[in-house]
Amino acid sequence: MKDIVQTADAPAAIGPYSQAVTFGNLVVTSGQIPLTAQGELVTGGIAEQTEQVIQNLRAVLAAAGTDLDRVVKTTVFLADMNEFTAMNAVYEQHFTAPYPARSTVQVARLPRDVRVEIEVLAERH
Repeated sequence: MKDIVQTADAPAAIGPYSQAVTFGNLVVTSGQIPLTAQGELVTGGIAEQTEQVIQNLRAVLAAAGTDLDRVVKTTVFLADMNEFTAMNAVYEQHFTAPYPARSTVQVARLPRDVRVEIEVLAERH
C-alpha cells in the first residue's frame, strides 16, 4: 500500500506531488531544492544550497521513519557540472560508507533557478 509522507520540517510541495511516498519498506522522495521549511530560497553558492537540500531530505526521511544511513540511491541534478566538486564536498559530509548508488547529471534548468536538486530512494527501519 502506498502512503504519502508530509512534514512541516521541509518545504511544502510547490506542485502536484508529495514530498515522499512510501511503499512497504521503500521510501521514494521527490526532488528537494534549497528552500527552507518556510519556503524561502537559500542564498549563496552550491555548497550552501546542497547543505539545505540535504537538510530537507533528512526531514522528509525522518517523517517517513528512516534516515540518510538507509538511502540506497541518490540522483543529483546540477545546473552546472563545473560545481560537481563543491557539491560533492558537502554531500560526502552527510553520506558514509558504504555509500548509496548515485547518478549525477547536468540539466538545462531547475525549479526557481536553483543550483542543485537531489532525490533519494531509501529503506525504512
